Amino acid sequence: MILHGFKGKKMEDLTKIREDIDAVDSQLLELFKQRLGLACDVADYKIVHHRPVLDKGREESKIAHLTDGVKDEFLELGIREFFTLIMSISRKKQYQMLAESGVREDSGFTCVNSFNLTNAKVVYQGVEGAYSQAATNDFFGKDVDSFHVATWREAMDALKEKKADFAVLPIENSTAGTVSQNLDLLNEYDCAIIGEEIVKVGHALLGIPDASIDTIKTVYSHPQALMQCADYLRQHEQITAVGTTNTAIAAKKVKEDNDSTEAAIAGSINAELYGLKVIESAIQDVKDNETRFIVVSAKKIFRRDAKNISICFTLPNEEGSLYQILTHFAFNGLNMSRIESRPLKGRPWEYRFFVDFEGNLLDEGVTNALLGLQCETTDLKILGNY
Repeated sequence: MILHGFKGKKMEDLTKIREDIDAVDSQLLELFKQRLGLACDVADYKIVHHRPVLDKGREESKIAHLTDGVKDEFLELGIREFFTLIMSISRKKQYQMLAESGVREDSGFTCVNSFNLTNAKVVYQGVEGAYSQAATNDFFGKDVDSFHVATWREAMDALKEKKADFAVLPIENSTAGTVSQNLDLLNEYDCAIIGEEIVKVGHALLGIPDASIDTIKTVYSHPQALMQCADYLRQHEQITAVGTTNTAIAAKKVKEDNDSTEAAIAGSINAELYGLKVIESAIQDVKDNETRFIVVSAKKIFRRDAKNISICFTLPNEEGSLYQILTHFAFNGLNMSRIESRPLKGRPWEYRFFVDFEGNLLDEGVTNALLGLQCETTDLKILGNY
């Protein structure tokens, strides 16, 4: 059987073909170097004349010209991707040159050596016994001056109205995933994440002294906690799960109702706080269950030794737009640890992206990446460096 290549030529010796490929690659390398040098000349011009790096119209026109008349669909797509990548690399080099020349976006954040937590007033959502209180005490110490509110939005309002210096919010659970409402609040309010605290979550089934697993018909807890105990609840089909705003609030309700058909899923500490008994402990599906809390400040500050950055941005609903943005992290040697998306209100099928990555706002690679993101995304917001 005779094998034919892309252009119908008889298959030659593999070694010879690879030699030809190497020769072409060497030519491409020299041409790429020349092109990148010209891109640097363009950057010099733009620096002097204060022109933006991204000229979307020019790039689209260039791609259209290069693909004009190409009949083969695969080749057309290949040309489009090849030159899109080359222009993306050129832009990243230009962003680097702009940053080196002193052109950079003001992050709006102030670097400090340490936070002054003396006399800090802290707000968390829920009531005493909530995991949010545990996170607050772990981060600030048990003697912290704290108070609680009914909702996460009220906690953010307390920051905005200067009733509190810091707010503690759950942002992610290792089993149930992201607390998406709080992502929306971070974008909505003018604030900054300054720290995080991870709390080990151990859910227990709590009821009044007369209650037992056989008497319980309704169980109350936060929806995230209910999800984290889904397997246990499926094993007890007679139980109806009802969501509340907080696990500790669920325990408080069971205490106040004094009904043996009701129970709460909450931390065991709530049994002591509200005079309930532990009917069954460690009922969560995953025993190594943890919740990550963030500490939010109205002041945009970060520590000199901060190691994580959170941002959010929106993108046009165009082919490859997210891919192009994510290359800024790889090109600058930044490890992206998390990405989430949230729908935009009033704009069906459009999304805001939330990204966590490792780095410090003082790092050169971070500066370069943020400059590129500022130019190529919409509504870029730095949520914190912690």
